[in-house]
Amino acid sequence: MSNGGGSGPHLTAAVLCEKVLQEKDGALSAIRMVDRFVVTTQGVDAPQSMPPVPVNLSALIVFKSGDAKGSYSVKIRPVTPSGRFNPEISLPIFLEGDERGANLLVNLGFQAVEEGLYWFDVLLNEELVTRMPLRLLYRRIAQGSGGTPIH
Repeated sequence: MSNGGGSGPHLTAAVLCEKVLQEKDGALSAIRMVDRFVVTTQGVDAPQSMPPVPVNLSALIVFKSGDAKGSYSVKIRPVTPSGRFNPEISLPIFLEGDERGANLLVNLGFQAVEEGLYWFDVLLNEELVTRMPLRLLYRRIAQGSGGTPIH
């Protein structure tokens, strides 16, 4: 990233997790970091294909300034397994320089309609800095009359 010849901003964390705790002193804890989400249905009427399912995760994205100072734009661009871009989330950050930085805690709730690999691209001033993966798997467990699974 160009910022007048210096180094920074620096991405120090980009994770998907169940939740993020922020303590009074500003310390962060990412709880249950995930890159895989399994949807399970069971019963004789379990659908062959994955039904739409709500996915509720948090993203923790942390930048440190380094030599960078000023306002920046951070975008999270979800990409579905079929390659569609879902609506972006755009957030401003302000960097003060040195070890100072910006912590972004973003709730990522969406309705998943297909299984496969989802990507959450992280862009800083329109430049891709990293991608966070999420593999969505569908498990169908149908019970036969004898109680044994049908696969």
